[in-house]
Amino acid sequence: MARPPSLGARLGPEPAGAAHSEGDGPDALGSTPASLRRPTSPLTRSSAADSGNSPHEARLIERLIVRDERAFNALVRDYEARVFGVILRMIGDRAEAEDLSQEVFVQVFKAIGTFRGESKLSTWIYRIAINLCKNRSKYLRVRHAQDQASLESAEERGALPDADAKRAPVGQIARPDDALAGRQIERIVQDAILELEPSFRECLVLRDVEDLRYDEIGAVTGLPEGTVKSRIHRARAQLKEIVERELGEELP
Repeated sequence: MARPPSLGARLGPEPAGAAHSEGDGPDALGSTPASLRRPTSPLTRSSAADSGNSPHEARLIERLIVRDERAFNALVRDYEARVFGVILRMIGDRAEAEDLSQEVFVQVFKAIGTFRGESKLSTWIYRIAINLCKNRSKYLRVRHAQDQASLESAEERGALPDADAKRAPVGQIARPDDALAGRQIERIVQDAILELEPSFRECLVLRDVEDLRYDEIGAVTGLPEGTVKSRIHRARAQLKEIVERELGEELP
């Protein structure tokens, strides 16, 4: 994943006297006040560790709060693959996922001064990623609807060729047993995940792709653990149904 050439250029100067939003909530993503750019925050290495952060992460948080650029680079190395994987599963578009992954780390760097260590660093990062995905998904749905309306209008004017002219002959369509191999089945599963209701999709991805515990997923999504389990169960059932429909056969 390409990284911004310059942190300063990407992040920009922070306005003096910026408002401070308390807590580890996903909306606390504004610029960090000057008072939090030094280790004057109540967050300590021990309190960060008490929230489940490893000693490495606790030290990383301390360095991020004082704006250590090398710590930011270490954070990207530690989390970029996981963040990109979650976003790609949630969005389904590689280019969009790359852009959003960069934005996650920009938001983390800007908002790290508001992090109080009440949750694991990874939980906080996932929360930011999921919220950005939700916002981006809403935008993409609106854009898709607008593009679809434009295509339909063009078809009515005769500007586009007959869609049937580009349809592959039945004999050229891969058989279900061929589709079970490699990239084809992966594409089917990814498309099926994207058909899930977003609230189900995020729980399924965090559990079955990222292997988070139920309580960790609850911390990311703000849902009770029982609701998390219920949504994962329903998401798996829906996913199986969609994949079976696309393959034309039942799965074990």
